[in-house]
Amino acid sequence: MVPVDNSVEGRGLVLVVEDEHAIADLERLYLARAGFGVHVERDGAVALARVRQLRPVAIVLDVGLPGLDGVEVCRRLREEDDWTPVIFVTARDDEVDRVLGLELGADDYLTKPFSPRELVARVRSVLRRAAGPQAPRVLTVGLVRVDAGRRTVEADGRPVQLTALEFDLLAHLMTQPGRVFSREQLLSAVWGQADYSGGRTVDVHVAQLRAKLGDASPIRTIRGVGYSVSVEGSGGVGP
Repeated sequence: MVPVDNSVEGRGLVLVVEDEHAIADLERLYLARAGFGVHVERDGAVALARVRQLRPVAIVLDVGLPGLDGVEVCRRLREEDDWTPVIFVTARDDEVDRVLGLELGADDYLTKPFSPRELVARVRSVLRRAAGPQAPRVLTVGLVRVDAGRRTVEADGRPVQLTALEFDLLAHLMTQPGRVFSREQLLSAVWGQADYSGGRTVDVHVAQLRAKLGDASPIRTIRGVGYSVSVEGSGGVGP
């Protein structure tokens, strides 16, 4: 597992799909240095499964993968209405290939050899475009109110002091009340990690959140699956 920067910029995991080890290692190194979590796959079919499981913020996708190539991976994602930003990487410098990739729904295109710093810049750029201009949001579930712009939390009218990770975890859960997030999805979205053994980390942070929110806590445990928030979940149960 690549160490990740826990700064605000470091939120989110990038899935790198590249069968050339040296290139994959270079991409992993520079993206991790830039504060992204990174997970590497070398097979297109496996990468599709990882996208569904990890919900990365962006995908760096080699076009010339053996078996299921990058073009087909992108095509299947878009057919499933998955619009995770995709940056194609290819050894071919052909305008037809580039246009085809963009028409399939790729967000950007890099031709080998390329500067790893340029790759990081392209990833940041597609994420800014995908986010668009967003005003600070206030999220409310039951008695819990999260001000995403001010990064403040109130529970039943009282201010609650949270760590940066606790705040990000609570805000992520509250963006989609009722949706059940697996531990792996939360690790990917909040910690920027794809370490499946880290589920206990999520459980510990959920327990800390519940303790701080008290009876107002909207966090529910879905046995064998993960966590969700809803009014019915106020008070919750232990992880």
